[in-house]
Formats: sequence, C-alpha cells, structure tokens
Amino acid sequence: MLLLDDLFFIWHGASAHTRLLMLFLCVSTVTTLLYVMSRSRTVYIVDYACYRPNSKYRISKDAWIENIHHSWSYDDNSNHCFLARISERSGLGDETYLPSCHHHIPPYNCLSEARVEAELSIFTTIDDLLVKTSINLDAIAILIVNCSLFNTTPSLADMIMQRYRLRENICSVQLSGMGCSAGLIAVGLAKDLLQNAPSNAHALVVSTEILTGTYYTGRKREMQLTDMLFRMGGSAVLLSTSSSNARFELAHVIRNCTSSDDNAYQCVFYEEDDEGILGLNLSKNLVHVAGKALEDNITMVGPLILPLSVKIAFSLSFISQKVRYGTTKPCLPDFRKAFDHLCIHAGGRAVIDAVQHSLCLLDEHVEPSRMTLHKFGNTSSSSVWYELAYSEVKGRMSKGDRVWMIGFGSGYKCNSVVLNCIQPAKYADKAWRGCIYRYPIDVPKEVYNMVR
Repeated sequence: MLLLDDLFFIWHGASAHTRLLMLFLCVSTVTTLLYVMSRSRTVYIVDYACYRPNSKYRISKDAWIENIHHSWSYDDNSNHCFLARISERSGLGDETYLPSCHHHIPPYNCLSEARVEAELSIFTTIDDLLVKTSINLDAIAILIVNCSLFNTTPSLADMIMQRYRLRENICSVQLSGMGCSAGLIAVGLAKDLLQNAPSNAHALVVSTEILTGTYYTGRKREMQLTDMLFRMGGSAVLLSTSSSNARFELAHVIRNCTSSDDNAYQCVFYEEDDEGILGLNLSKNLVHVAGKALEDNITMVGPLILPLSVKIAFSLSFISQKVRYGTTKPCLPDFRKAFDHLCIHAGGRAVIDAVQHSLCLLDEHVEPSRMTLHKFGNTSSSSVWYELAYSEVKGRMSKGDRVWMIGFGSGYKCNSVVLNCIQPAKYADKAWRGCIYRYPIDVPKEVYNMVR
C-alpha cells in the first residue's frame, strides 16, 4: 500500500501531462463511487400468486340476489328489481366466490369466521407463492399486508409471522383503510424499504379484502352496491433487489391522492346510514372522481413511459394550440404505444369503461380487466395481479414486454406500477387453471351510471 509520502513523491516527479491524467483518473473514480453509492437499487418481482377459492364458495348472481331478497332488510319488490338491474350491469359472471357467511339466509357476521376467511385466503396464496419460488423463509426481511376494512388483534401480519415462523427482526407493516389501490401502494412501500435493506433481501407483499363482517344489511342503494361487486380474492407478491430468478423488473411506481378535494374524499366512505347500519357508501360521483384522479396520474406516468416520437408530437400540438389561442384541439398522447399489457383495477364495469374511453383503448387492451371482473368480481387490491396472470396464462407475455398496472381506491387515489418482463411464466397460475379456455367471452361494455 502506498503511503502519503510516496504519493507526494510520485506527484512531484511526474510530468505535467501525467499529473493531468492522474487528476482525471482520481476525479472519475470518486465521481463513479459517489454515483454508485447514491443511486437507488433496482427492485424485481420474483413471482406472484393469486387466490382461487374452493368451488364450494361459488355463487351465481341469481342465487346471491335471492339470498339478499330473503334477508330481513330487503322485503320490497322495487329493491329486488334494483339489485337485479345492478347485478346484470355489473360485469360479474356466475362463478364468483363469497365466504361461508354469505351463503346463509340471512348472511351473518362473526369475528371467528372472518379470521377463518383471512387464514384461508392468505395462507393458501402464500403457500402457492412459496411453491413457485422455493425461497428460504429466512430470506424474507420485509412483510407488508394490506386489508382495508377487516383489522384484528393480533394483526394479519402477526398471523402470517406466527404461521410461517418468520424471523424475529423482520420489518412488518400492515396497511388499512387504503382502499382497492393498496396493493400497488404496498408494492411501492416494499420498493422503498428494499433500498435500505441488505443486498439479496426479499419483501413479501400480501393483498386481500375480508368480506365476512362487511356485509351491508340496510336499504341505502349507494351502500348496497358493494354487496353486488365485492368478492373473495387475494394475492401474494415476492420482491427482491436481486435479479436472480426474477420475472419482472419494477420500473416505476407513481402515486396520486386527491383527498384534499371534498368530493374525492367522500366518494368511497365507510359509514353508518340513517338507521345506524354500517356499510361502504359509493358516491354517484365515483366515475367522475376516478377519471380526474387518472388524469392527474397519467400526467406523471406519461413522461416516463411514452416513446420520444409521441412526446414530440404532443409538445408540438400543445405549442400549436397556444399559438392559435386554443382554436385547435390538442393531440392526445397515444398511450397504446407505451405498453404491451394493461391491468386496470377491476372495480366495476363503469370504471373499466371510463378508462377505456379516456385512453382510447381497444377491447383487447381491457380484456384482462373485464375477464377478471367476470370470473372473480371486484377482489379489491389484488385484482391487478389476476389480470397479469390472465395475460400470462393466455401466452401473450414475452420477454421485454412492458406492463402498466392502474389501481383506484378510496381517498381518492390512483396509483400506477410499471413492470418490464424478464421471463414469462412457465406454468399457468392456479387462479385461472382449468377455466382459461373459456375466455374471453362477450360482456356488455357501454358506459352507464350505476346508482339510479
């Protein structure tokens, strides 16, 4: 090792040209080291799994309406007609799943049954993910669970740690009340936490919504909608800063929240109705609020994912409009050139219709969302992973493809995640196995106002 005196000796004995070269090498080395130390590490999706409930939980639309109709609060014919109309227009099929309590007349609320549903959906999904990845549980340094309405003590995160005997120094987080976009929020949080974790650390993200105990038994129509849309579901995603065996690169996470606006804040609200019955109130302004949140989100996503040619065309159009004082219509960016696969939260047919119309998408672009809604219903924060699995099971995913996930949720929030495919799935995800051959199917697509 050279001592400081030796370095001074070499420096003074060197020619001016050599000194300049040495100085250049020194500055370059320091700059490179500072860049490597400051830049964020790339995060990867190792794999994911979606929950497919047992067939005994399957319920048709007509059977569910009959269950509701024979409940104590739904005794008038006009209400029955309203629910039948909503069910027909919802975009859901006859093979969605509801927990055991919803199959009783009337449905009942029970904390122990809610725990059973949570354990069933969460443990089954994690087990499937562990089979796919063969990961050592000690490698999981971060655990993030999101479930909006059901929260118990000990937490769902504690329940997972107890079942799988995860390490005691794990970073454990549980998100609640974040709505249907919480799955993508959790992915963004996992990405941030992995930046400060040791190399090759892994993060497990579990997304679900427990329906037992959240059934609305009142008469307010805006709150009855949730009973018609939400169904059992869940997902588990494994992330890492190591590219070894990874299937996707996590390119971007973009979050927008419009809670400062009163209409946006109140458009999805868990509250009591006039009779004191708890339920989730979906405002008539929901589609409009979602459209505004999407607009805010894509203004941030666009510069990150749009091709240069599209950016130039949009810029020239914008300048032309300003020069001509708004007499010409602006050229909207063609987002179809920015991605290969699109996963829109399957919250309801109206939301999917609105996004398709706003972004000028073809039916093939929203097919995964419509088919997921038809087969599984609104599975809340996990729906985008069912849609990703649909594209993969259909054999449409290729190495290098770009995936754009869009999640909507209470608050009101619109969140985006952009993935780059490293290697497509070798085997069909369990959720779609055995039924994918029947899809796609024709479903109604017109835009409408669900609450009348």
